[in-house]
Amino acid sequence: MSTDSPTLQTTSAPEPAPATTAPTRRSVSVSVSTMAWAGATAALGLTALTLAGFLVSAHSEISSRDAAAADDKHAEQIATDYAVGAATVNFADFNSWVGKLKANTTPALANKFDTTAPKLQEILTPLKWTSTATPITAKVISESDGLYKVNVFVNVTSSNAQNPDGAQTTVTYNVAIDRNSDWKITDVGGMDGALPLK
Repeated sequence: MSTDSPTLQTTSAPEPAPATTAPTRRSVSVSVSTMAWAGATAALGLTALTLAGFLVSAHSEISSRDAAAADDKHAEQIATDYAVGAATVNFADFNSWVGKLKANTTPALANKFDTTAPKLQEILTPLKWTSTATPITAKVISESDGLYKVNVFVNVTSSNAQNPDGAQTTVTYNVAIDRNSDWKITDVGGMDGALPLK
């Protein structure tokens, strides 16, 4: 009888897994002075942008103010030129005076002067009315959407058949000017003060 000798089975231990390397940590260091410099630079940049905004706004406001002042002056000059022309009358050259009344006016206002001219001539010619005018001052009293109302003060020296030595009066003209209609005069008041009563 044979006996088998026991077989010794051996198992080999698994090979150890290769060691993994730990990730390398990197660090960035920033000095306090660098951070302070960056903060100061950002603050300066923000300040510069804010100041630039203020400057642009201020420049726009100054430009608008200057443009408004220039428009006021232009309206006052137009009104002054008109008032002096309207107050300068020579009965012997009546049509020339009517031309001054219609100068730089809207068609509607010019038509009104054409309508009233014959009646004015009936008053001024028999009186042999003459007058001259010198400007005193003019002032824009209101402006709305390009419509200016200007008061013009002029000295008027007049003479006529009843008063050949002449008389001097101060007359106020109320002149309305429309910037949107090429600076045309739309209405005039105060002319009665420069002319004889009807």
